[in-house]
Amino acid sequence: MTLTQQIITIAICVLGTAATRFLPFILFSEKRPAPKYIQYLGKALPSAIFGMLVIYCLKDVSFLGGSHGLPELISIAVTVAIHLWRRNMLASIAAGTVCYMLLLQFVF
Repeated sequence: MTLTQQIITIAICVLGTAATRFLPFILFSEKRPAPKYIQYLGKALPSAIFGMLVIYCLKDVSFLGGSHGLPELISIAVTVAIHLWRRNMLASIAAGTVCYMLLLQFVF
């Protein structure tokens, strides 16, 4: 890519990102509330996305061989326990990730 093409590509990426960030605030101002369907999606989609992530992360785990999926199951239990205790998503995800990495490096 030439320098001009690189600048154009970066500019398009910046514009696309800015548009997706600002468009909802432009479309749904305080004067005009969001439609019920959009409010429903705002409540339902975060849980659905996390459910999809859990399934994606566990799709290749072999429960019949090797460690039988124990590092994954222990890490999920740690993530859930920390989230129920602290109600902090960042802390629970970080704790589960650190737990999984430590289990893989030192135990399994």
